[in-house]
Amino acid sequence: MNQQGFDVVVVGAGIIGLSHALAAARRGLSVAVVDRDRQANGASIRNFGFVTVTGQRAGRAWQRALYSRDVWEQVMPQAGIPLLHPDLAVIARRPQAMAVLEEFAADEMGAECRLLSTAEIKARLPMAAPGALGGLWSPHERRVEPRTAIPALAAWLESAHKVTFFRDTAVRGVESGAVDTTAGRIAGRHIVVCPGPDLVTLFPDQLAAHKLRLCKLQMLRLAAPGWRLPAAVMGDLSLVRYEGYAAMPAAAALNEVLAAEAGDALAHGIHLIIVQSADGSLVVGDSHHYGATPDPFAPAEVEQIILREARKLLALPEHLPVTERWTGLYPSSSEETAFHDLVAPGVLLSQVSSGTGMSTGFALGEEGIAALLGETDPLEKKWN
Repeated sequence: MNQQGFDVVVVGAGIIGLSHALAAARRGLSVAVVDRDRQANGASIRNFGFVTVTGQRAGRAWQRALYSRDVWEQVMPQAGIPLLHPDLAVIARRPQAMAVLEEFAADEMGAECRLLSTAEIKARLPMAAPGALGGLWSPHERRVEPRTAIPALAAWLESAHKVTFFRDTAVRGVESGAVDTTAGRIAGRHIVVCPGPDLVTLFPDQLAAHKLRLCKLQMLRLAAPGWRLPAAVMGDLSLVRYEGYAAMPAAAALNEVLAAEAGDALAHGIHLIIVQSADGSLVVGDSHHYGATPDPFAPAEVEQIILREARKLLALPEHLPVTERWTGLYPSSSEETAFHDLVAPGVLLSQVSSGTGMSTGFALGEEGIAALLGETDPLEKKWN
């Protein structure tokens, strides 16, 4: 292939790469996206498709989620991506969990969220399992099907925004002004590298400085239960994992109770989320195991704990079959949820380091392109 020139070359066609491509294309720039795979195959399609705002870490991460949610709402009808269900219901089964939700509802991030009584939970979620003490209803969330949404987003970028995709193309090196690939050299005035879980191929020293490790998640799909969820569902376990809730003073007491009553779930990093697909099936998960190279296996023990906790939240039909199982892999940092590094003139390294790509990626893309072009930070413009 002869050298081709673009205003922006993006390495990586997951949600973070596509978000940068969209931000650049919206500015009228010519954009190329390079990816080693023929189709989306990584964490961007192995998640809940749950655009989560409520419960994100206070500050920048929460603002990114709100911003990205708004972009999803703009993009979905244009790209033909269905909204499967809005909103979030957090079901509290312990007094300590209800205390966390009460504190959260009084916080800035709880704006527009509503505390629910036991009766209100039952009215809104008739499929809730017995034992709910109350809960929280958030109007901020959106749910898409990632397996189809990511390909649809890429197809729309190609057709509507004339983004050029180089699939089955590995990147061997990046320097200011050009990307060296297995299909030839691609020139780019600006380059964005979105490496996902590959922490060793491109700019390994810069990535290592962020002390990243990889997180393996374990998820499953249950057959349709015969009813429709009006919202995504979370429970007590999520309140000690999602940092927006976990920062509440009452979360310490909840964590103590959970350690005594569901210590095995905490040990496997399980924080129950249940969402529903268009065919009625339920996506349930997930666990979190960390390491430099997590193994690819999905233990039955972890699955059984996930199912046990799911049945505490929803009255699932007995013997509801598991129709799919999978694992996912994403980079994780204990310190930051995402970052941008200018690693060479005109070359930006962009990484989500918290498993929140679907929830915050569009904002990260806007930030990244704005930084490369010397523009005002779009989130500061919005909130300051």
